[in-house]
Amino acid sequence: MTPRFASKEFTFLKPDSDEHPIQEPDTFFSDLIHKKTVSFTAFEERLASARIPETGFVCAAIQVACTASEETLEKARDIFEACFHSVLDKKRGIWESLDPTAFVLVFWDYDNRKKAMDLLESLKKKISQALAAELLVGVAMFPFHDFSCSQVFASALKAIDHAAFFGAGHMKIFDGISLNISGDRLYHLGQYDAAIQEYEQGLLLEPGNINLMNSLGVCFGVTGDLEKARQSFTNALDINPREIMVIYNLGLVYQILENTDKAVFFLQKAHGIDKKVFEVELLLGHLLFKAGKYDQALPHLETAARLDPASGLAFRTLGEIFLERKDLDKAGAAFNSAVKLKPADPIALSGYALAMAQRKRNLKIALNFARKSVALEPENTIFQERLEQVRQLTKLSQRHDKTKKFA
Repeated sequence: MTPRFASKEFTFLKPDSDEHPIQEPDTFFSDLIHKKTVSFTAFEERLASARIPETGFVCAAIQVACTASEETLEKARDIFEACFHSVLDKKRGIWESLDPTAFVLVFWDYDNRKKAMDLLESLKKKISQALAAELLVGVAMFPFHDFSCSQVFASALKAIDHAAFFGAGHMKIFDGISLNISGDRLYHLGQYDAAIQEYEQGLLLEPGNINLMNSLGVCFGVTGDLEKARQSFTNALDINPREIMVIYNLGLVYQILENTDKAVFFLQKAHGIDKKVFEVELLLGHLLFKAGKYDQALPHLETAARLDPASGLAFRTLGEIFLERKDLDKAGAAFNSAVKLKPADPIALSGYALAMAQRKRNLKIALNFARKSVALEPENTIFQERLEQVRQLTKLSQRHDKTKKFA
């Protein structure tokens, strides 16, 4: 999944939440942690009161594949219970239904972790065979760092979300990537402070994880802490100086901080590594355009427009450059593309109006577009000036036509 956040018309880049993304799940079990459902709370209370040896326990969240038949799903609970008790003694574990297709279990009193995982694999195999359906499994173990029993239960739910990216039949043990996925989910829900906590926890487990550093930087950016965002991206670059996503993000931070020189420096560095990253080409071209360096900006913007033909910003900025160069045919074509993509874009409307008027073509349409741009942004003096230019050019054209008529 590629979650992103907007800074005006540009976006910070976030990576896919896993190195091998397949498809984001429709539902996230980690949502149960925040919703505190009846089933979640019930198992949390049972876990807190259970007499578990100090040696620890294994917690697993298990879901029957959604592709299973309705008949299979109806008997899932009974089969899960039968298989659970055939593998594990009642005194060695507890379980709870999370929903009609998903369950959570905890078991203990095993010799070592390898034997615990063997038991879990055996249980997974029995349930899968009995239901003739694939299972999704997330696993967490206690003790783990300074996690409480409840946090380990929550970790198993995050681990099954991690497994879901690989599809039915997979099992994942909780790790830093699980926290990256959990953080991304919270990010999507707009719970940025909670997402930051997940990313920071992930970095405690995996201090060198660049994706977590980048995700943390993005979250700091969206909450307005640009210095922390800058530091997170810088830390990631210390590990891999050629990570384009991070280089771009650092450039965008400097752009937001209005340090254009540094922003261009990092974006040019990213461009030097890969010349076909849309976000890099668009922002670099835009900043060079804003600096009046039209010749340098043009190839980047043309590349951006090729990479993403749906980018209105790329086309309208190209239009502005061509308009400045008095290349009116190219300006008109670029603005036309921008207006088609976003009919209420005042910048594109204003530029297109002037390009048409200067070519003495479609003057009625040009005047209408110029008026519309001012209506959309009444305080914009550039739009006002262009409207007046279009009016004057329209009047001159009308006078010329009258002169020709009576000549």
